[in-house]
Amino acid sequence: MNTNSILISGGTGFLGSALAKQLTQKNYSVTVLSRSAEKVVATFGNSVQAISSVADLPDAGGFKAVVNLAGAGIFDQRWTEARKQLLRDSRIKLTEQLVAWIASASQPAPVLISGSAIGVYGDQGDKFLTESSASTADFSQQLCADWESTALQAEKTGSRVCLIRTGLVLGDNGGILKRMLLPFRLGLGGRLGNGKQWMSWVHLHDWLAIVEAMIETSEMRGPYNATAPNPVNNREFSASLAGVLNRPLLLPMPETALKLLLGEMAALVLGSQRVVPERLLAQGFAFKYSQLDTALRDILDKP
Repeated sequence: MNTNSILISGGTGFLGSALAKQLTQKNYSVTVLSRSAEKVVATFGNSVQAISSVADLPDAGGFKAVVNLAGAGIFDQRWTEARKQLLRDSRIKLTEQLVAWIASASQPAPVLISGSAIGVYGDQGDKFLTESSASTADFSQQLCADWESTALQAEKTGSRVCLIRTGLVLGDNGGILKRMLLPFRLGLGGRLGNGKQWMSWVHLHDWLAIVEAMIETSEMRGPYNATAPNPVNNREFSASLAGVLNRPLLLPMPETALKLLLGEMAALVLGSQRVVPERLLAQGFAFKYSQLDTALRDILDKP
């Protein structure tokens, strides 16, 4: 086994590309599994190896960790039945292929870190949610649950499996902030619906540190909430973002308008998940950014 070799699927997206860049800076040898080798080269140059198919991967035992982040963007298009099927297939079918590849290896990869999201809990109102909380059923909840159960099959091969239940990742090159910044900078930002829905966020710096901890800490396994310890509701998030940008908070978007605009996908912005990272805190993980204002200022207060 190459003790510094990491495989990342979904390595050209917002999270995957940030992870690949950080790991290469720390002298890991990174391989990116992507259907577009050209995009990998355009993103990373020669600093990573590009492989376009699971069938072309070397033996899984040669990797220190497999980080599975691939999946069509859940915010990118309205949820037609065809789109929902693509969201499932792009996550679950690839995960099935990776698990089968690990099972066929001369020795298993030491750890599979597989993507998930706090959508696994469904819409839960004001209830505090930990990794052991029950779920309420909707499309995104079922998608995450099926994705997780598929990844957990790798435990049968002897691999350690970590499920990273990612919240709203805040960074300057993508994610939710990229979608929100233009209207807020124009002074057109406001709460969504009644603004009472909880938003469980995490700074990209801390999300990357969580993944690195999963790679290096053999005691970590099972689900982890990758969210900061202090979630806020949408009204508070909107006010904080407007304040950091020194812009007014003017125009709320009514719930009915959001549902007309987004259809079923409106559940992503109107649903409420008040998530806390109970297992990370219990295992001593230290968040650099635990307060929203501090996180936003780090990202946005730059020359």
